Order: sequence, then C-alpha cells, then structure tokens
Amino acid sequence: MGVPRDVPRPVMQTPDYLVFIAYFALVAVYGYWIYRRKRSASTSSADFFLAEGSLTWWAIGASIIASNISAEQFIGMSGSGFAIGLAISGYEWIGAATLVLVAVFLIPGYLKNHIFTMPQFLTQRYGPLVATIMAVFWLLVYVFVNLTSILYLGALTVQGMSGFSFPACVIFLAVFALLITLGGMKVIGYTDVIQVCVLVLGGLATTWLALDLVARQFGQSGLLAGFSLLHEHAADHFHMILPKGNPHYMDLPGLSVVLGGMWVANISYWGCNQYITQRALGAKLEIARAGILFAAGMKLLMPVIVVLPGIAVFVLSQRGLFQTELLDATGTLKPDKSYSALIHLLPTGLKGLSFAALTAAIVASLAGKANSIGTIFTLDLYRRYVNPKATEAMLVRVGRLAILGAVLIAALMAPQLSKLDQAIQYIQEYTGFISPGVCVIFLLGFFWKRATSAGALVVALLTIPLSAAFKFRTPAMPFLDRMGWVTVILAALMIVISLLTHRAADEAKALDWEPSDFKPGSVFVLGSVLVMGALVALYAVYW
Repeated sequence: MGVPRDVPRPVMQTPDYLVFIAYFALVAVYGYWIYRRKRSASTSSADFFLAEGSLTWWAIGASIIASNISAEQFIGMSGSGFAIGLAISGYEWIGAATLVLVAVFLIPGYLKNHIFTMPQFLTQRYGPLVATIMAVFWLLVYVFVNLTSILYLGALTVQGMSGFSFPACVIFLAVFALLITLGGMKVIGYTDVIQVCVLVLGGLATTWLALDLVARQFGQSGLLAGFSLLHEHAADHFHMILPKGNPHYMDLPGLSVVLGGMWVANISYWGCNQYITQRALGAKLEIARAGILFAAGMKLLMPVIVVLPGIAVFVLSQRGLFQTELLDATGTLKPDKSYSALIHLLPTGLKGLSFAALTAAIVASLAGKANSIGTIFTLDLYRRYVNPKATEAMLVRVGRLAILGAVLIAALMAPQLSKLDQAIQYIQEYTGFISPGVCVIFLLGFFWKRATSAGALVVALLTIPLSAAFKFRTPAMPFLDRMGWVTVILAALMIVISLLTHRAADEAKALDWEPSDFKPGSVFVLGSVLVMGALVALYAVYW
C-alpha cells in the first residue's frame, strides 16, 4: 500500500525528546566517568591533548569517524545524493583508500620521530618560520571556517528538528561540545565510541525507512526491493564517474575524482591534518594502524548512511512526496533539505534516535576540532613564543582557555554564515586553498631528504595566492582540477628551489625512518586487502 502523497509534516514529540535526553545523559555520564577513572594527579600536556598510550584501536577508529562525519556530511552529502547521485561517495571511498596509505606510510614516521602536532613536524623538518606560518593558517581555517561552519550547520539542523531558536541551538551545541572537550583527548576518544554507535544506528534507521518508503510507493516491500527500485527509477544517479556533459561535472570532474585533485584533498585531510592524525599520535604503531584501518572500513559504510537517503528522496519526490519540504522560503528546490525532510517521516522514538545521531555527529566534530585548535595554539605558539618555560599544568590550563576562546569566536561568527548561499562550498573553497601547499610540503619533506626550508617557505607563502589566482582567472575550471594543477606547480617550484638552495644541513633535518619501518603486520595486510578489494569492486560495478 502506497504512502499518501500529502504526508503531513510531523514534529518531534515527547518520546523523541526522551530518547535524545537519554543519549545526552549517557554521553555526559560516561564522559565524566572516563575523566575520573583515567585522570592522573598531574595531567601532562601530551596526555591531555593526545591521551598518550590510553586509547584502544577501536576508540581511535571510532573517534576518527565521529570527528569526520558531521552536519555537512549528513545534510550536504544527502543533498548531493539527491542532485548528483552516488558519485559524491567518491569523497568517502577515496578517503578510505587514503586512510590505508596514511597508516602504511605516514603514521610510522610520525610515531618514530615523536611528532605530536603537524607544526612540530614542520619545525623539525624546515625550521620555526615555516611551522609558524602554517600553524597560523591552520588556526585561522580551523576557527573561522571549520569550527564556525560545523556550529552553523549543526545549529541550523537542530533548529529545524527541535523548533528551538537558532541562538539557543548554537549555545546548546557549544556547551555540549565543551563538556567533552575540556576533559581532554581521553574523554573525546571514548565518548566518540558512543557517538559513532548512535550515529550509525540512527543513520541506518533513516536509510531503512527511506528504502522501505520507496518499495511501498511501488506496491512492494523490503529493503532489497527498495534498493532495486532506486536503480530502476534513478539509473543516472548510480554512476561514479561523471562525463563532461553532466550538469554536475564542475563538482565531480570525471576521472579527476580517482586520479586527480580528489587525492590532494584527501591526503591533506587524512594525513597532514592535526584534527584527524591527533587520534593516532599518542598510540603505539600497531594500535594506531588498527584504529585507522577500522576507520577506513567504516568509511565504506558511510555512503549507505548519508548518500542513499538523498537518492531515495529524489525518487520519492518524483512520486509526489516532499513537494513542499524540499522548497525554501522563495519556492526554490533545495536538495540540501532532503535529509531533514526524510527524518520528519520517521515514527515517534526513531525520530529522536536520528536527531541524536545528527547531534552526535555535530558534537563529536566540534569537540575534535576544538581540541586540535587548543593543541596547536598551546604547543606550537604559546610554548614557543610566549612562555617557553611553562609547566605541564600551565600548558593544560592554556589549552583549555584556547578551546573556550575558539568555541566562543565560532559561536559569535556562526550566524554570519547565513548570508552565504551554500556553507558547504564555503568549506570546500577555503580549506582547498591551503590543501595543495600542505600536501607538497609534507610529502616532499617526508620522503625527499633534499627538500629545503627555502622551498617549503615559498610554497607556504604561495599556496593561498596561487589558489586564489586560479579560482578567479579560470572560473570555468572544476574545483578539484584547480587543486591538482596548483599542487603540480607548487611541487615543481619546491623541487627547483630545493635543488638550488640545498645544503648538507638540510638533509640532517630529514625524518628518521627506514623502509623496514613501513612494513605492516599480516593482520593489517589482510584488512587492507579487504578494504581495497571492496573499493575496486564498488568502482567496477558503478563506474
């Protein structure tokens, strides 16, 4: 029996709020218990920022995923699933492959050389000037782009589901995230396990409902029937590589998704990003690798949670559903509203679980980003330039103050993003300005001993101006292609300058590693083969 086409738009009811309150209480109580159980008499800075040696592989993997999946994934990728289709999953699936490579090649070097922060790597390899420039870039992007956009999109989503005012939602999310963040990386890491469980359960429940709705619209039932009907009625939404004639080619330019700029974005994000690598930097190599591999496996699942619902809403909208829910105040179709429109059809109680899943994703991302801001500010700026003799207790105290300050700035800035047409484009454009430079500086510095400080300095100073020049001089070039070309130019510049300025002292700064350091264990190899095999199969089927 089909679902009525004029389905009323229900609001959250008392059982939904009770489910959400139970989730909130569980996270808060568990986080406080972890804090009391694992705190020491005198917390060190490494312990506070990295949870040194105390996170298990599953906590590391869960924390990476919880920090990565936020409102922009749930809302933005579902909207892209509605408009573009499965091709947007390239960000998730290429990300899974990148995580495997990071675990094999980058993490061993970081751990062997006792790298706690990304600016610390730059200091050790190139000197304090390059490190300080990049630390400032990271802090500006983390606070004014990432933290602010997560808080804005999160508050917008919570407002749409709960009916509370936007400022109230901003304050709630900020305070919730602070409760977790101020306990340090131990609390973040272990509470993220709960966040991921809620995220996955709520996300899968929403996907189940979406596929079931599709099946019932055509007089059938069951998840497999729903998925088969998606293939039948949205065949053009199941292609991973978009041809030039596709209207969304500018967003996902054909083979560049698997052979070009997509790798720049992913390597910068997964391998050279304090926000992500921080989870593994305090663990032993085997545990860190296992945690990252676990996260890679989870990334394979993410399109089921965040993309399929968008494709389902597209098919349902063709059958007459969501005719008003997908429109903005001006009557314009907004694909980004597809996930929230679908959630409104969830039954009472399950709607509260999905609301909790969205909130879990938002809060986990806020907490992880805020902790990384505190880490970089405290260890790479305050300790170096303000108080080199600061005690461990002072560093932890300054880290907490930096976290408070960053969240306060983000809360004040968040309402300003309402002036933008698409906050997702805001995130992609401005983080993409520094990604090429980060990739070049890190990869050449990591694997090429002849890389010099002069070459890295030029790349650090040119990455934003060159990216901006490409953006405004070649507006018809797809974003990912632009990132690829900027990376190639910066790499060529750094190689030439390094060859011209090379001195023996530069090689002495190279990281200490041997090829044998990268040799993975047999269990990791098996897991990697399974992940990469699944990726090859997915691309082969949906090419």
